[in-house]
Amino acid sequence: MPTIALSERPDAIAPHGGQLVNRIATPEQRQEFLDKADSLPRVKLDKRATSDLEMIAIGGFSPLTGFMEQADYESVVDKMRLANGLPWSIPITLSVEEAIAAPLKEGSLVRLDDDGGNFIGVLELTQKYSYDKTHEAIKVYRTDEDKHPGVKVVYDQGAINLAGPVWLLQREPHPQFPSYQIDPAASRALLKEKGWKTIVGFQTRNPIHRAHEYIIKCALEIVDGLFLHPLVGATKSDDIPAEVRMRCYEIMKDNYFPKDRVILAINPAAMRYAGPREAIFHALVRKNYGCTHFIVGRDHAGVGDYYGTYDAQYIFDEFEPGELGITPLKFEHAFFCEVTETMATSKTSPSTPEQRIHLSGTKVREMLRRGELPPPQFSRPLVAAELAKAMKEKS
Repeated sequence: MPTIALSERPDAIAPHGGQLVNRIATPEQRQEFLDKADSLPRVKLDKRATSDLEMIAIGGFSPLTGFMEQADYESVVDKMRLANGLPWSIPITLSVEEAIAAPLKEGSLVRLDDDGGNFIGVLELTQKYSYDKTHEAIKVYRTDEDKHPGVKVVYDQGAINLAGPVWLLQREPHPQFPSYQIDPAASRALLKEKGWKTIVGFQTRNPIHRAHEYIIKCALEIVDGLFLHPLVGATKSDDIPAEVRMRCYEIMKDNYFPKDRVILAINPAAMRYAGPREAIFHALVRKNYGCTHFIVGRDHAGVGDYYGTYDAQYIFDEFEPGELGITPLKFEHAFFCEVTETMATSKTSPSTPEQRIHLSGTKVREMLRRGELPPPQFSRPLVAAELAKAMKEKS
């Protein structure tokens, strides 16, 4: 299996597990797979599984080399660790219906197609196993309600998990954001080129509002650079589309951040909305991209009222210091303080609760749907104008 040796960048933070995985087929392997294409049994991947295949192949999910076997799956669900004890908080599985799994033989190759029927990868099937969907939902998402978008995905998917190493047939340019497609090997090289020793990663599925900007800039005071890493894989239908969010990130990068201290790159992964567990997962992924620090704010990766405001911060304390290999930067809920007329938190503001304007992506979306332009306390005017334009075009 091709890997990038840690010795190639001795000053870098180690990828999770020690080596950066590369499961992109070589030209020779690709041709061999293409020659067998018509004779291989096929499994069609949904958008999330396609993203997972991609993230495994490029090393974003290192040390995973494929979809999880039963021992790893059960250990992750129950203990937030792979079977070998390495921390990992989200199961990465390929689930299919029993009728699809039945004819597949362990030890054989399976052709993986995207939802358009295009041949994109190969699975070396090492194991087929059933699993308890409700148990996974309760352990990973802390609820068995199908109103939770992550739980609904689990309930809707097949009853059998297919496991084994994978190969991505070919790394294609991202159809929407090719210039921001910076895979872990490339991001690590870029960070080395810039000479950054400390890098903070920021996860977002929403346009950056003023509270985000505030905590990012606080983090930038103590590190060399920012890895602004918006997620562009599958999200909820009511989340703001990726192309709109990317335009907002570009506006922020070009106008409100120091240009020489920010890298903007896309994260092809899909959202799970798993709250605390996904905060750990997001941190480990950014570790693989070369980040040394990771911002964890209010209700990270949350949805609805399923998680406490700071549960995603508390979960990091369940691991030994240094065990995750990346440092979480935990921030209080930021707001616009009407007394000081600046962004602040309860740690720095002299205001009373009534003098605090709390911001959120949800509030911004609600205002836009009502045809209201978010005020400057919520969003930078250039960003607000871009969001309003996109909402008008959609209407």
